Amino acid sequence: MNRISTYIVLSLVSCFLSQFTNAQQLQSYIQEAEKNSPEIQAYNLRHTIAEEKVNEADWLPNTLMSAGYFVSEPETRTGAQRARFSVSQMLPWFGTITARENYASSIADAEYVEIVIAKRKLALSVSQLYYSLYAITAKQKILDENIELLKTYEKLALTSVEVGKASAVDVLRLQIRQNELQQQKEVLEETYLGEQTAFNKLLNRDGNTSVTILEALVLPSEDIFYDDNNLSLNPELLKYDKLYESIAQSEELNQAESNPMIGFGLDYLPVSDRPAMNFSDNGKDILMPMVSVSIPIFNKQYDSRSKQNELKQLEINAQKKNRLNVLESSFAKALSQRNQAKIIYNTQEKNLKQANDAEEILIKNYETGTIDFNDVLDIQELQLKFQINQIFAITTYYSQSAIVNYLITQ
Repeated sequence: MNRISTYIVLSLVSCFLSQFTNAQQLQSYIQEAEKNSPEIQAYNLRHTIAEEKVNEADWLPNTLMSAGYFVSEPETRTGAQRARFSVSQMLPWFGTITARENYASSIADAEYVEIVIAKRKLALSVSQLYYSLYAITAKQKILDENIELLKTYEKLALTSVEVGKASAVDVLRLQIRQNELQQQKEVLEETYLGEQTAFNKLLNRDGNTSVTILEALVLPSEDIFYDDNNLSLNPELLKYDKLYESIAQSEELNQAESNPMIGFGLDYLPVSDRPAMNFSDNGKDILMPMVSVSIPIFNKQYDSRSKQNELKQLEINAQKKNRLNVLESSFAKALSQRNQAKIIYNTQEKNLKQANDAEEILIKNYETGTIDFNDVLDIQELQLKFQINQIFAITTYYSQSAIVNYLITQ
């Protein structure tokens, strides 16, 4: 295997290990965020409450018990009635309780989808902030390299001044440029602290906690293919399916509640003995079983609820179509920006190579005593610009990939 082939193999291995480490490290942060997030905990509690409402749905109307005492005792053939005790229980129509439980379960299912959406959004936020932190650290590294390069040029300029091949102005310009880069570096340090705090708060930990960032990200040689048909499986759309189903269950419950209710009861009336009389039923207490039916004759409320449910389902369908359009637009935009990032990166790679070639020419000219430090500063500024653009392209690529994963990944 020749040297070029060995270099290619090592580059591919390095690329693979870099991507694997990045994915593993980022996934670890995402898992920590999901575990500690108060927002996710709140959604979990909402889901638990919704599940508990399934148990709440298994209820019957209150049992009615009453007691009365006859102030003026009515006389009957068997004796005077002294009091009256009653107990009755209304029962919903067959299937009403099941309809309530199904409706409560459908609400719980919709709440669970909210948990899934919240976790995906949290993962997206963690990923984007992670790549933002990477961009800052990468820029700081490049600024350090360029500052050291300018110091080398400054030494060359000082040597040239001593032999009369450069002026003190050239030295001052190189020092001013170093000051500018140092300023950018210090500004980035402050920016990093702010982004680090935001990142740590997503993980619900102390804002000053150190964040481990991968030293280098590289673009993959081939992009993963994403099928936009998988957008239909996005939880943001599945949520509307669950809401639609909950409205359907609500209508079934409405129909069940529009049916009559059946009641069963029992009346007990103690009877006093008739004095000076002797017959078999003298003073016999009265026990009277009862059956009642509650008929919703004036049932406009149920008709109105049915109409409302129908309109709600139409509303949900319209909302789902609108959300699908938004997701499709976001997906197309993310893919476009990801492809743009790759184009920018490749272009900056070519430009950087040419700038490095120009730098080599300038260094060779220095050996002959014809170096122009204005050209040195121009080339250095171009190199820095191309390097920063490459970092922008890489972070844009991965940030947009995170959006694509949010939209597509099941």
